[in-house]
Parts: sequence; C-alpha cells; structure tokens
Amino acid sequence: MRFQDKVVVVTGAAGGIGLAAVRRFASEGARIVAVDLEGSDLDVALSEAEPFGVDAIAVTADCSEGADVARYVEGCVAEFGRLDVLFNNAGIEGRIIGLLDYPEEDFDRVISVNLRGVWLGMKYSAPAMIANGGGAIVNTASTAGLMGARGLSAYVASKHGVLGLTKSAALELVPQGVRVNAVCPSPIETRMMRSLEEGFGGDQAEMIRKDLAARNPMGRYGEPDEVAALVAFLASEDASYINGGVYTIDGGSVSGR
Repeated sequence: MRFQDKVVVVTGAAGGIGLAAVRRFASEGARIVAVDLEGSDLDVALSEAEPFGVDAIAVTADCSEGADVARYVEGCVAEFGRLDVLFNNAGIEGRIIGLLDYPEEDFDRVISVNLRGVWLGMKYSAPAMIANGGGAIVNTASTAGLMGARGLSAYVASKHGVLGLTKSAALELVPQGVRVNAVCPSPIETRMMRSLEEGFGGDQAEMIRKDLAARNPMGRYGEPDEVAALVAFLASEDASYINGGVYTIDGGSVSGR
C-alpha cells in the first residue's frame, strides 16, 4: 500500500472531498489526522477511516488561525511522531454577491480561510516534513482559480491565489524534499455545491444544478472519490517527479473555455 506507515493530515475533513480523502488515504494504509472547525462532524471523518484498521485522530481547528494550525501540526507529531502528507483542503465559498456590493468583512473571511489558510498549512507543516526527510503537500484550488465568475469575486481571487502560493512553495520547498501541487476541481457533488446552487438559483436550485451539469462535456458533476484519487496520486511516490503542478479534475470543462 502506498501510504503504509505514513501520516496524512486532511483539513476540511468533514466535508465531501475531505471525507473521500480520509477514506482513500486510510484504504492505502495511512494514519490520519482529520482537521475541521469546531462543531463540524469529525466523528464521520473518523468513521471513514475505521474500516481500514488504521490509527486516526480528529483535531478541531480554524485553518485561518496560525495558532490553531501550529496546534494541529504539533498534535500530529506528538501522536504519530511524524507528518508525511498535508491535504490542504479547508475552504468556504463565501457569499454570492456582486463585486461592488461585497461586504469587506465577508471578503476578508473568504481570503483568510481559502488563501491565508493554505499558506499557514504549508508554513507549519513543511518543517515537520523536512525534519523527517521530506513529504508532499496537495492544495485544493478550483477551476475558479483559472477563470472569472460573476458573483464570486472573493472565492475566485482566493483560488487564483492558491495557485500562486502552490507554485512559489514548490520552488522553495523541493530542495528540502517537500513537493507541492494543486488540484482544481470543477463542480463536485458536495454540500458546498448545494449551497452555491441555492445561492444562484434560490427555489430554482435544481434547475441550476442540471444546467451546470449539462454544460460539462461529461454531462455531470464530479464525485468526491474522483478528486481523492487524484490527490492520493499526487501525494504518493508514484508522483515523485511532479512538483508545482496545477491539475484540473473537471470532466474537460476548462478545455472549452
């Protein structure tokens, strides 16, 4: 198994992609540190790892707060003695509202979670990896990081920023044995997409969902397990020469833009 005796931290672990990642890494032998906000259902994340007989712990943290990020890294090392992989996945969509009307505090919150949170994850996790000879970081961006979108200026800006951070970190950290890559999912079957559909469509959310799926060349949304499979590949030694890459997982939707 590719992650036997490895320790993997998954942030945003109680969400759809996070749960799938916990399940995928655990199925390949990894010990898991599942991280999400206080009040999120981390017991569900732990239950995803349980069938595979691996050790797993849950840590509540706000990934936009440096002290919280340092604490989950310290907790990981204290519990398992090492940190091999970070799946930097925590994120929020923010409000769906025009650029000129976007409240400053809401804009700042999206940037803080989605961009600052990715930076903090790398800042505090990489030293633990370096101390153990290296590791891998996979950051969750979005196809929204490759284009614009009306009503989602904060989210789009944050995901563009994740790609810049990924490329800079890849150059800085690889000499010390840490690879950094990013994944860019298109709409995936998650709670976040239900929220976006409702935000754009109100009581016509189902119509919005069908329209977005129909626009995809494959005629559907992606599944969390499909994202998790790509993340696990990038985090594994099978991707040992892959660094600083940006990988769409979108059914081909970006190809038509």
